[in-house]
Amino acid sequence: MNKQSIVIFPGDEIGPEITTEAIKIIDFFNESKLTNISYDFADIGGAALDKYNTPITADALEKAKKSDAVLLASVGTPKYDNNVRDQKPEYGLLTLRKYLNLFINIRPIFVFNSLSSYSSLKPELINDLDIVIIRELIGDVYFGEPRGFKDVGGERVGYNTMLYSESEVKRITQFAIETANKRKKQITSVDKANVLECSQLWRQTVDRIMSQHQDINLQHIYVDNAAMQIIKNPKQFDVILTPNLFGDILSDAASMLTGSIGLLPSASLSDSIGMFEPIHGSAPDIAGQGIVNPLAMILSLAMMFEYTLEKPELSKIIKQAVNDVLNEGYFTKDLSSNDFVTTSEMGDKVLDKLKQLC
Repeated sequence: MNKQSIVIFPGDEIGPEITTEAIKIIDFFNESKLTNISYDFADIGGAALDKYNTPITADALEKAKKSDAVLLASVGTPKYDNNVRDQKPEYGLLTLRKYLNLFINIRPIFVFNSLSSYSSLKPELINDLDIVIIRELIGDVYFGEPRGFKDVGGERVGYNTMLYSESEVKRITQFAIETANKRKKQITSVDKANVLECSQLWRQTVDRIMSQHQDINLQHIYVDNAAMQIIKNPKQFDVILTPNLFGDILSDAASMLTGSIGLLPSASLSDSIGMFEPIHGSAPDIAGQGIVNPLAMILSLAMMFEYTLEKPELSKIIKQAVNDVLNEGYFTKDLSSNDFVTTSEMGDKVLDKLKQLC
């Protein structure tokens, strides 16, 4: 069996807690001879600032680039909230995405049937929900230049640049097409073309690319309407294609359809490597208490097997194990404030199911 290597960034606050639960599964697969994975650790965010006075080091970037895949837990801590931009924990994550050219972000929005009553919507609106958000990840206002602060007329002004090139829109659209062809052949492209030139270029480029794929149903929607429709009637969507900023907001909003943001994984891909992480943040308010939900991290590991490590059968087994545990009524505190299992206990429950399934 070929040896594969991954780099793990535990990150900040709850990060190390949920990382521990994912490692249990990697170790089990290795011990069972289902995988031959070596893993190494690196620091990012506040953890890197604590040790190296930078949110990510050149060594960590290079270590990630040389690996087969990257598993990341969470980034961010209030300790460094007031730092300048390039000394904030989150700047380490932006740097890593750019360095690895992770221009594709995949955020599946799905509901476990046992949790349909936990959603913010009525069960009939979200039963069997299955949406995938394809978000462009290294362009837009997060990376556009110029940016910064300046004085205008004696007043301090902050400014950012929303920027996309045709080539950036083209490559993410092509990935959305590949995804749609495996699903319902339906794409909803999100923009704000009625007021933003950047969005006008986005829409024009999407239309040009999609003109070569008449078998796919394309719909354009303004981002404000998209936010409303995701809450009003989420099952009308299948593949949502979105720029960076809008995708960030919409995917977090859509996560509440599932009952908890602690349930959803994500994948960020380049042409050669993938990084996998929960969509939730570092949750400093519950860090160290042993109550965080590790399932998004465990499901991110499942996405790693599906998209990068080429073991889709292990991805399916992990998802089945998570589903079985939830069906048996085991929930962490985000889903059950009275009768709940700890972070470690949830990890153990999933591991026990995996041992039965394997």
